[in-house]
Amino acid sequence: MSAMTGGRFTIRTYAAGEIVPPLQVMDAVMQGTVQAGLSPGYFYIGKHPALAFDTGVPFGLTTRQQLSWLWHGGGLDVLNDIWAQFGIRSLTAIASPGQMGGWFREPIESLSDLAGLRFRIPGIGGEIMTRLGVTVQVLSGSEIYPALERGAIDATEWVGPYDDEKLGLHQIARNYYYPGWWEPGVTMGLLVSVEAFEALPEGYQRILEAACGDTAIDRLAIYDVEEPKAMRRLTEEHGVTLRKYPDDVLDAAWRESNAYLQEQAASDTDFARVHASWSEFRASAFPYAGGNELSYRKNAFPRVL
Repeated sequence: MSAMTGGRFTIRTYAAGEIVPPLQVMDAVMQGTVQAGLSPGYFYIGKHPALAFDTGVPFGLTTRQQLSWLWHGGGLDVLNDIWAQFGIRSLTAIASPGQMGGWFREPIESLSDLAGLRFRIPGIGGEIMTRLGVTVQVLSGSEIYPALERGAIDATEWVGPYDDEKLGLHQIARNYYYPGWWEPGVTMGLLVSVEAFEALPEGYQRILEAACGDTAIDRLAIYDVEEPKAMRRLTEEHGVTLRKYPDDVLDAAWRESNAYLQEQAASDTDFARVHASWSEFRASAFPYAGGNELSYRKNAFPRVL
C-alpha cells in the first residue's frame, strides 16, 4: 500500500495472536480494537451461518469459481449486506486451491470409523462432520500440533501439503486424506471496519481493493507452485500414506451438506439470499466445467502421472 501511494497510505500489520486470539479477529474489528483483520468467514458461523460462504462451503465452488462468484457473480454484494450488520466490509484477499481432507492417526475404512472421532474442523464442514458422528473441535492453527501431539484430537484438517508440512502434522498422523470436500475452493477476506473504510478517500478505497485482489491471485499462484513439491516430500521423504475418503463417507457427506444448506435457507432469510445467489452460480458453473474442462483433465492428467 505504501509503494502504491508514495508512502501516503500505510497499513501496520501484526502477527496472529499478537493483539487478539486468532478466533477473535472479527470481534476486534467490530469493537474498534483494530481497523481491519485477515480472517476466514467460516470461523464466525456462530454469529451468522451465511458468513461461511465468504470462505467456502461443503461441495461448493472451486477456487476459480469462488473468485468469479464473489467478484463478478454478486457474491460479495450479498455477503457484504450481512457483514454490514456487524459494521464490517469483506475484501477478498487470500485464495487457495482445493484443500486436503485432513490427517488421521488411523485409517478411515468406512463411515462407521468416524463415530466418536475427535476431529479439528471449523465452519459448515464441522457441522456436517458432527452429523456424521464426529466430535468436532475448532482450534486455531497454533493450537493444532500440540492438541494432536498430546492426543486431545485424533485427526485434523488444515490447508494443503504446503502449509500442512510446515505445521509438522505428518510427524504425528501418517494418513493424509482427500478430497477436502468441505473446502473445494477457499477464499479469505480482509475484514475492514465500514467506518474506517468509508473514512478513506475513494482513491484509497480502490487501491485497497486492488491490493487485496492482487494478493489473492498471487497467493493462489504460489500455492500452485508449492503444493506439488510439498506433496512429493510428504509421500516420498516423510512416509505419508495418501488415501481417498471411502465412498460411503463422501455419499453421506453430500447428503448431509445439501440438507444442512436447505435447512438454513428455510430458517434464515439472509442465508437464503446468499444461498440462492451461490446455488444459481453453481448450477451454471458446474455443468460447464464438467464438460470441456473435466474431459480435458480426465484425458491429460493421467498421462503424466
